[in-house]
Amino acid sequence: MRKWLSLVVLLVLVMIPFGCSNEGDVKGAGESPSVKEQNVELMISAAASLTDALTDMKASFEKEHENIKLTFIFGSSGKLVQQIENGAPSDMFLSASKKDMDTLQEGKLLVEETRVDFTANELVLIANRDSTLTIDSFEAIDPAAIDHFAIGEPESVPVGRYTKEVLEHIGLWEPLAGKMVQGSDVRQVLTHVEMGNADVGIVYSSDAKISDKVKVLATANAEWHEPIVYPGAVISESKHVDEAKAFMAFLTSDAGKEILKRYGFK
Repeated sequence: MRKWLSLVVLLVLVMIPFGCSNEGDVKGAGESPSVKEQNVELMISAAASLTDALTDMKASFEKEHENIKLTFIFGSSGKLVQQIENGAPSDMFLSASKKDMDTLQEGKLLVEETRVDFTANELVLIANRDSTLTIDSFEAIDPAAIDHFAIGEPESVPVGRYTKEVLEHIGLWEPLAGKMVQGSDVRQVLTHVEMGNADVGIVYSSDAKISDKVKVLATANAEWHEPIVYPGAVISESKHVDEAKAFMAFLTSDAGKEILKRYGFK
């Protein structure tokens, strides 16, 4: 027993120097690089209508923030909400409607103080550039003269919800119901008209602006639908909140606003 006790004491004495390292040395060894030194991939779930503006913005932002790489997941706002609710990785949500952002806020999935409305849009009626249709207002739409009418799917696509509100307001939702071709996002609606799969369609003015294959026939009265605002916010589960805030600051800066304006946003 004495031999074992002596051995234990000896081992303790030998190990004491290893446990008494300088406090500064321990801290230095365990520290991770600062946020600015780390390379970060920022995952941004964004409404399809923002595709061109955000793609343009990416180069400018990454030039100013060399450690941050932007990766966009584009789609209809409603479907993006479902993905985030189901745990899909995302650091920020840029929505084409207040309703979809509200859904995430009610589910406690946002960093609420980061929420901001950063731009707005209009609804326009479009036709293929070679179309001979001479519609000059939404009220002048004649269901008898149209075979296929492209709209966004109202349940999950914000442009579809706004479209339904407009057509219901002017009494054309039911007369046109059997002629509707529904798109999974606003870019699919645009494509239907570009390809000639639909005689006319309703998209945002920003989508019409980026296409040379369609022409704008009329603009909807803003009083006929809910305001088309684009809110953005950081996702509460994000591990890169500071970087997401940095992109939000860029998005709402004069430089960001100028890019959005260039692509037809208000």
